[in-house]
Amino acid sequence: MIKNYIKDANFEDTGFSYTLSLISGKHKMVILYCLMEFEPVRFNELRRYLKNISDKTLSTNLKELESDGLITRKEYPQIPPKVEYSLSGKGRSLMEVLDQLCVWGENNRP
Repeated sequence: MIKNYIKDANFEDTGFSYTLSLISGKHKMVILYCLMEFEPVRFNELRRYLKNISDKTLSTNLKELESDGLITRKEYPQIPPKVEYSLSGKGRSLMEVLDQLCVWGENNRP
């Protein structure tokens, strides 16, 4: 199926390339997985789950995922500030695909 996409169009114009652009990077798939398992999740919970990630990197990844429509950010007007992140409908539909990657990995790891 991927061969047909590449044969008929430039790789950059394929759905496969678009999907990769959304989840590329070291942390995005892990963030999405964490939101799938524990949503809603606050910033510090994500940071603890991801362990070795800087605040700036986590913040950047969350902003990118939000701008791509994969997650939603809910800000509560209180002191101290409270922000929660959840998967959007688009993000949930992507998790169905990423879940299959997990199944494949479980079935094929040594």
